[in-house]
Amino acid sequence: MSGYFELVDAPDGGYRIRLLDGTGALMAVSVTFPTKRAAVAGVAQAREIAGTGLIRDLCKDAVKRPAPKRHGKPARQPVKSAVGVGYGSPKAVTGRVPAPLLAKR
Repeated sequence: MSGYFELVDAPDGGYRIRLLDGTGALMAVSVTFPTKRAAVAGVAQAREIAGTGLIRDLCKDAVKRPAPKRHGKPARQPVKSAVGVGYGSPKAVTGRVPAPLLAKR
């Protein structure tokens, strides 16, 4: 069922948008826009919102759920080395010489 938008004169001057369903039943009325150009831009914005907008239930009988937690960066977890003890490890064997220093010998 395809609906449509109507541009109508607002009683206090300016223009309003009416959204009607496919049978012509009124679904929504917009705020007052000062110009027709602004009202047409309002139609474009309404189309965008209708296609991507979420539903916020603000009714008295709405089911209250906690807001989803927003996570920043995940906590850094220690990573076990697949190699085991090696250069830079606190358990490194003393007496090892780093590769850059081997070239100077």
